[in-house]
Amino acid sequence: MHKFINLIKLSVGSESIETLEDWQRRRSKQIRDGKYYHVTRMWPRREAEIMNGGSIYWVIKGEVLARQRILGFDEKIGDDGIRRCGIVLDHDLIRVSPVLRRPFQGWRYLDPADAPPDLRADRKGEAALPTDLSRALAEIGVL
Repeated sequence: MHKFINLIKLSVGSESIETLEDWQRRRSKQIRDGKYYHVTRMWPRREAEIMNGGSIYWVIKGEVLARQRILGFDEKIGDDGIRRCGIVLDHDLIRVSPVLRRPFQGWRYLDPADAPPDLRADRKGEAALPTDLSRALAEIGVL
């Protein structure tokens, strides 16, 4: 099996997976190349490991709720002339079992052993639990 690593990132301003999805869709149209990017200041040093099958896990309102496969990295030069990393993402957001996560700055590496599992296919159509209930269940170890 190939060794890989994931990233984890706060989705600042997102209220739900749907609002993250909508923001990414609108942004890809503005960029006009159809790619979904997350632009960040820092370039991951473990790029090769990420490219072996890594995903970015999104923290929304204090919970890890979804992931997206990372397809690559593109250099982005801002209007200020500063080089940035454009993390190229798969269009599909995959829901994962909710896990509480405290706020942090930037992105972090996330070992696959610590990543929440994808929701089972037969549960994808179910409505998400209310956030307060989901947090309470996670705090007592049920989720």
